[in-house]
Amino acid sequence: MTVQPIRLFGDPVLNTPALEVTTFDKELRNLVQDLTSTMLDAGGAGLAAPQIGVSLRVFTYDIDDVIGHLINPVLKLSAETQDGDEGCLSIPGLAFDCIRAEHVVAHGFNEFGEPVVIEGSDLLARCIQHETDHLDGILFVDRLDEQTRKEAMKAIRETEWFGSAPQIKVSPHPLNSGLF
Repeated sequence: MTVQPIRLFGDPVLNTPALEVTTFDKELRNLVQDLTSTMLDAGGAGLAAPQIGVSLRVFTYDIDDVIGHLINPVLKLSAETQDGDEGCLSIPGLAFDCIRAEHVVAHGFNEFGEPVVIEGSDLLARCIQHETDHLDGILFVDRLDEQTRKEAMKAIRETEWFGSAPQIKVSPHPLNSGLF
């Protein structure tokens, strides 16, 4: 479908938990297609709906030439962990060492509302956890140890794109003013 602009670090939609999908219709299938097109165009391993400004619990992935999606994911994580570089299309050009579970079993739905189970290790497990975090309003930099997070925030502030996220404007009108 359509390649959408990707929201960058600082955009409030990235820190807001997404809503559960309750309607599996053509509009949802269009969203999955837009997410997939945008992810592939950007060269990412995954992309969550909030990253294109849609606050719904949907993400796509492209791992080892397998392209898929998951809606309303619920994860079961292994106790074993993996440590490795992680990046994000909403924090372009940067990657930092991040600890994740080694293995994941993700339950959710496909675009038609049919139950789906995705099981994976290594990069697929990292991707599923990363994208599900987006749906919970969590960015991977929130998961970094304190020192690495400080380094990441410094690097983010030094990027050309930092500060280009839309700013929220507060209405000058009092709340509950009776004006609708």
